[in-house]
Amino acid sequence: MSLRELRQKRGLTQKQLADRVDGVNQQRIAAWETGARNLGDASFNVIIKVADALKVSNPRKLLEADKPKENTSES
Repeated sequence: MSLRELRQKRGLTQKQLADRVDGVNQQRIAAWETGARNLGDASFNVIIKVADALKVSNPRKLLEADKPKENTSES
C-alpha cells in the first residue's frame, strides 16, 4: 500500500500528516506521494515518525511501498 493510500485510509490530509511528523512539511509529503522525492532518502528518525503517525508497525512496509514498481509488460 502506498504512502498516499495509507494516509487516506487513516483519514488524514497531507497537512495533518505533516503536522504529526516533526521536521516534515506538507510539500515533502506531497513529494513523497508523487515520487518527486524518495521516502527512503529521509532520515531513519523521520521514517519512524511517519510510520508511527500512520500506525504502521513495520517501517519497512513504507519503504517497500515507496519503491517504484517494475514494469513487467512487454512491448
